[in-house]
Order: sequence, then C-alpha cells, then structure tokens
Amino acid sequence: MKTKIIAEIGINHNGDLDKAKKLIDLAKSTNSDYVKFQLYKTENLVTKNSPLANYQKLTSKSISQYELLKKNELNFEQIKYLKQYCNKKKIKFLCSPFDNESASFLVNELNQNLIKIPSGEINNFPMLKILVKKKSNKLIISTGMSNLNEINKTINFLKKNKYDIVNNVILLHCVSSYPTNIHDMNLRYINTLRKTFLTKVGLSDHTNNSSLARIAVALDCEFIEKHITLSNRMKGPDHKSSLNPKNFKIFVSEIKNGEIIMGDEKKTIKKDELNNKKIAMKSLYAKTNIKINEIFTDKNLILKRPINSKAVSPYDYFKILGKKSKKNYLADSPIIL
Repeated sequence: MKTKIIAEIGINHNGDLDKAKKLIDLAKSTNSDYVKFQLYKTENLVTKNSPLANYQKLTSKSISQYELLKKNELNFEQIKYLKQYCNKKKIKFLCSPFDNESASFLVNELNQNLIKIPSGEINNFPMLKILVKKKSNKLIISTGMSNLNEINKTINFLKKNKYDIVNNVILLHCVSSYPTNIHDMNLRYINTLRKTFLTKVGLSDHTNNSSLARIAVALDCEFIEKHITLSNRMKGPDHKSSLNPKNFKIFVSEIKNGEIIMGDEKKTIKKDELNNKKIAMKSLYAKTNIKINEIFTDKNLILKRPINSKAVSPYDYFKILGKKSKKNYLADSPIIL
C-alpha cells in the first residue's frame, strides 16, 4: 500500500497568497500527494474575546484567537485560486472547513469530494451533515483531543445519516499539542482505531522531527499529514511545530524508504540471495565411503555445503534413510539417486 502524504500548509501562508504558492511548490518538489489548507470565516469560528492557546501565546503578538485567525484568513476566492494553482502544478488540493459556510463552499462550489475534518470539528455535527449529504464524499477525520467514546459518537452520527463508514472514513491518530513530544505519540493506538471502527487509518503528526514516518508506514497508515513551513523563524502559531523545506524533504524520504522496506507481503528470492543460496545451503553427501547395496544411515550420510543441483535435498533426508545405495560413493561426494 502506498502511504499518501498530506503537506499541511494550514495557515502557515500567514494570509499571503505568494507564500501559499511557494508552499505548494515545496510540497510538489517533494512528491507529496496533497497540500492542505484551512478555510474559515473568523466571525463564524470564534468569539471576539476567545483566548489564545498556550502555544499560540508563545508564537503570536495577537491578543485573541479572533485577531490571530483574522490575520491569517483566506477568503473563498483565494482558496479557489489556490486550488487552480494546485491543478496547474499537478498536486492534489485538500482543505479543512471550520464552519458551515466554508463546508458548503468546498462541496458545492469547489466540488471537493475528499474533505479533511480537523480535530476541533469532530463533533461539529451540523457541518458534518453538510459534508455527507452527498454519500460519495469521503472524510479524513483527525481525532486529537477525543477519546474512543467521543469518536464513537461521531461515527454513530454519520451512520445515522446513512453514511458508509468503512469505505468513506479515514481516521487519523493525532495528538493536539504543538509540537508534540514523541513520548506522547503512542502510535500503537492507530491499531486500536482500526480494530474499533473498521475504517482506514492514518497519522496527523505534530512532532517537529521525521522519526515517526517509517513507523507510521509500518502500521499501514493510509495518510500521513505533516505541517510544512518556509521557515521555522516566521511569525505565526504553527511554524515552530512544522518542518522547514530541508526537514520536510527528509520526512518524505523517510516515508518513501519505509514503503520500500515494508515491501508487498510477497517473498521474492533476490539475485544476491540466489547466489548466496548456492554457497550457504546444503545437499546430501556421503559421510564415509558407501558401497553399492549398503543401507543409508545417519552414520554414512551428512548434510554439507554447497548445494549440488543433482544431489538429494535436505528436505528428503529422512525419505532415503533405510534404503539401499544403488552405487558406490566416495566420502564427501554428493548423493545422487
């Protein structure tokens, strides 16, 4: 299975279209499968006095979430333009809505049939209802900040809306801290999500390193999402927990190498193995001189290197014990029947 890579731009464009395009170019240059943006109307998302999260206080001079998000907001026409730019660059466009109006725009105006649900919107049932009105739409749902019981409430809501969970939902394991300490990642939980809900699974990774990439591939993640930035020194809430161009290329390389390492569940004997097999594996040889009509026993037979293509295979060792030799053999000569 090929693990699909989502380069999460989020709001790391800082509200600047040129920076957004450069981030798309970065994702394309690494052979990522998707770039992802966030679409919201600030007045529909937060109250004007909504406090900043602790990590936002460390990375922003804004006095409220409202002010912070408003600075980084892209309008619908800008998002439409960025999707067209993605089409031009031949990289898939993905977006997370945060309110009903944004959700309607994505599915009805941009005809998006794959939508990313951010962790904070997992229980936004009015918005989810808009997104699954068309039953063929697929949802990638991040599960940060939610326990199994809370995730189950969302799954049950979707089922009540006659939505195909098994085929249309991908649940992403996520820890919503920025950056996430690797000690908090608990990647085995990905298997719990798969077994509990019978959906496809993936990882939204907020650590600021590349060490989890190969492990996620080994856990058969359908998608891996990672924040990218043009520079970790830029002002904004997510830049410090994102990967810069150099480190993101390493991250993608780790995923690609992980896919190569994991293979395809089939065993193919490689050329080097075949060469070594001739030297390292054994055939049946005479341990002592053996005369014609002498009985083959443990005392006059031995398995030795190298393989002799005409000699008796070790698999047949016990089949010839007790049988008579049809010719003379010198010690250390292959037993050829």
